[in-house]
Amino acid sequence: MGFLNGKRALIVGVASDRSIAWGIAKAMHREGAEIAFTYQTEKLKPRVEKLAAHADSDIVIPCDVSSDEEIDALYGELDNYWDGFDILVHSVAFAPRETLEGLYLDSVSRDGFNAAHEISSYSFAALGKAARPMMANRGGGAMLTLSYIGAVRSMPGYNVMGLAKASLEANVRYMAQSLGRENIRVNGISAGPIRTLAAMGIKGFRKMMHYYEKAVPLGRSVTTDEVGNTGAFLCSDLASGITGEITYVDGGFNTVGLSEGLLSEE
Repeated sequence: MGFLNGKRALIVGVASDRSIAWGIAKAMHREGAEIAFTYQTEKLKPRVEKLAAHADSDIVIPCDVSSDEEIDALYGELDNYWDGFDILVHSVAFAPRETLEGLYLDSVSRDGFNAAHEISSYSFAALGKAARPMMANRGGGAMLTLSYIGAVRSMPGYNVMGLAKASLEANVRYMAQSLGRENIRVNGISAGPIRTLAAMGIKGFRKMMHYYEKAVPLGRSVTTDEVGNTGAFLCSDLASGITGEITYVDGGFNTVGLSEGLLSEE
């Protein structure tokens, strides 16, 4: 019997079998949770349906998180399958490509700033707010989102997404305060860089990974499975006393000032 046996989890943002959200889904399924998935576009639907089948799920529901109507429709459709659920996983981020090139002030725009914050941060609050009726009276619920160290330190090319992730981490704290008395916990994971399909499209990502793997105490990057295991734990009753936290799963990179691995390159 897994430590999520009897729990129901809605995972928003699975895009491929290399995504962090899929690592979380696999871990939760392994530990006994029932899983429901969303997809953003019809193009992504067959891919998500295939992944859902691997998690023994046939619950795959469309949702564009930029629309309150679609968020409401998501929970309306989910109600046809479940009378309630326990876990919400938010794995959604977006910024216009042109805002992620060059230096921050050279690329930032009002529209790009607003888009990054709406999709990457506000959507978590919107999904959480609308989920409350279905997560009430379940004996304890959990919400989880995904961040990155660019929320607290400047990173090349991360630009406006760093500000959006900083907003998302503040969201975690304020949502935890809002929902704590309802016995719903809210946490975030700040994962190290992982060779996902999205990450590989970032300019200079291979050089960044080389630096990271030299600097990180573990001497290697983390995996989606390692992030997934942490996500499953944080959403389980084993973590019943943890809320409002950002947990780093980055091999210790966030603890490093100057690394012995970098000095050894001289």
